[in-house]
Amino acid sequence: QILNHWFESEPLKATLATDAVIGAMASPHTPGSGYVLLHHVMGELEGRRGAWGYVAGGMGALSQAIAHSASARGAHIFAEKAVCHVLLGRDGEAQGVVLQDGTEVRSKLVLSNASPHITFLELVPQEQLPKDFVQRIRQVDTCSPVTKINVAVDRLPSFLAAPNTRDSQPLPHHQCSIHLNCESTQVLNQAFTEATHGHPSSRPMIELCIPSVLDPGLAPPGCHVVSLFTQYTPSVLAGGRSWDEQARNAYADTVFDCIEDYAPGFKASVIGRDILTPPDLERIFGLPGGNIFHGGMSLDQLYFARPAPSYSGYRSPVPGLYLCGSGAHPGGGVMGAAGRNAAQVAIKDFRHL
Repeated sequence: QILNHWFESEPLKATLATDAVIGAMASPHTPGSGYVLLHHVMGELEGRRGAWGYVAGGMGALSQAIAHSASARGAHIFAEKAVCHVLLGRDGEAQGVVLQDGTEVRSKLVLSNASPHITFLELVPQEQLPKDFVQRIRQVDTCSPVTKINVAVDRLPSFLAAPNTRDSQPLPHHQCSIHLNCESTQVLNQAFTEATHGHPSSRPMIELCIPSVLDPGLAPPGCHVVSLFTQYTPSVLAGGRSWDEQARNAYADTVFDCIEDYAPGFKASVIGRDILTPPDLERIFGLPGGNIFHGGMSLDQLYFARPAPSYSGYRSPVPGLYLCGSGAHPGGGVMGAAGRNAAQVAIKDFRHL
């Protein structure tokens, strides 16, 4: 409705609508999806409102920059050290964490960047939490339609709408987010409908980026890395089937066939691919249901209700335990707002300990 109010072009509306459903098992026609669109364009980059950018060195470089900044201020970082549970005192307050190898890390405060599901349903004893709070966390919708495919290619894709030049140098559109299968909102709605019935979309929504165009160090000379953010894929396939290797490759083949229609020769340029379905995203990255936002960005799970009513201020029912990740207000996205806000609350409390 919002897009129809402002625009006439169906391809433009459909392309913008992808940001209204990104990471959500929802259609552009789903009420409330307009907020998700707003969420993705409300920020700014270098003074340009709504702009996005690539991280030089890949997304991991952002984590490394945060780590270096923390280390410079005296923080100790332990990678590949899984947390078993939050260590609680006699009065139920957080006193640190226990690692899977049994090591205890003592602290007056604990900030969790894990999802609400992992933080409160796996790392904290249930008897230490109010029953209504536990019930609310269990009810958080974490359904995700996202399958991420990372691709290595030996040349730039050449699109029928804007063919490459003879010298194969990157063109302006290679530096942007390229949206495919987005000719109309009806195409997106059909892709969504198929997934709700347990079938990966036969014509999935595809957001294609080529970060190596702007950051050549990501790939050898002449080669590129292509990032494919695709929807819609159900977490569990029709008939209760799981995502085995055959199902993964069949869906990836569908995605590649679609790209081939827009850019003939793309499939022949592929030299490697990495397919991450919703269960893979959950297993590898700890994203519940594969949800990149740690929980749906629907209106009933935002603002004062994120992650639960009365607990949107980063403090949890466990004194000294704070939620600072995407499952906290204002939600997902690479912006750091939840972490910054949670840190300020924690610092304020720390001064009174």
